[in-house]
Amino acid sequence: MKAFYAEEQKRHDPKAFLSSGAPQPNPEQPERVERLLTGARDAGCTILRPGNHGLGPIAAVHTPEYLDFLEHIYARWQRIAEASDEVIPNIHPLARDGRYPASAVGQAGYHMADTACPISGETWESVRWSAWSAVDAADAVMSGDRAAYALCRPPGHHAFADVAGGFCFLNNSAVAAQRFLSNAARVVILDIDLHHGNGTQGIFYQRADVLTVSIHADPVRFYPFFWGHVDERGEGPGLGYNLNLPLERKSGDAEFLAALDFVFRRIRAYAPDALVVALGLDAFEGDPFGGLSVSTPGFGKIGAAIAGLGLPTAIVQEGGYLCDALSDNLTSFLTGFGTAAKL
Repeated sequence: MKAFYAEEQKRHDPKAFLSSGAPQPNPEQPERVERLLTGARDAGCTILRPGNHGLGPIAAVHTPEYLDFLEHIYARWQRIAEASDEVIPNIHPLARDGRYPASAVGQAGYHMADTACPISGETWESVRWSAWSAVDAADAVMSGDRAAYALCRPPGHHAFADVAGGFCFLNNSAVAAQRFLSNAARVVILDIDLHHGNGTQGIFYQRADVLTVSIHADPVRFYPFFWGHVDERGEGPGLGYNLNLPLERKSGDAEFLAALDFVFRRIRAYAPDALVVALGLDAFEGDPFGGLSVSTPGFGKIGAAIAGLGLPTAIVQEGGYLCDALSDNLTSFLTGFGTAAKL
């Protein structure tokens, strides 16, 4: 299987992170890349550098207002006396249907959902290469590969069309899905990250050309809290094209595989032309976030089950944080998928 990754993706190196109001080291570290690369190589992947695709594929899912903000906010922030080293919002609008603020501080609050996505001088470059990795994975599949893997770091599924959040800035899975739509009528995004893919849901919530499905820890007491519930089914033309399956905390392999069996019925009923797997490895029983209890062999079973759909597939990396088994979990998933798909 081809895997796409660019070294520029490591340059984003966030320091700040608030957890329950307390400053903590940011868990979305560049070291994740080294472990994921090891996992991909151990699964037999060929690591390829993505191309520079410009802003076109990114602007297909993100607003120009937001992209201009991401590109220029760090330089603007540095002109504020006694500002933090990284762009971190300290105010958020109660509603986002009013006037657009002119100040850097106001725009940071407008475009950043939480304090988990600080922006440094290297962030803009890293996130573009992360998105371009997803573009090349989709392109490889459209060119005839059964599947391809995008080692996207920073991740993306919490990013809305004009809002960053949860370590995410550009929605790589959405970018890949939109890329598929250049020669596909219907695409499905299957998000198996520990956390609900709220940004992905938001981008496609009123659309019928992308079915969004997410299996995740129940958000009633877990990030992202305000999205990911079973009654969120889409709106307007998208009504019935969004499916959430929240799992009880500490659910393991059996519960996750049973949820997959359920969502496969919906996916097959949609008759998609292509599949994007938003691959979070943070559902692992030993992940620092500790929400679910999928085992390392369980990821292999999950990969094999998804391969059984028989769809052209772009696998886009989302979460999965620093623990001893991170690389093994990726190897297990990709090997399970590849074996079942007979790549």
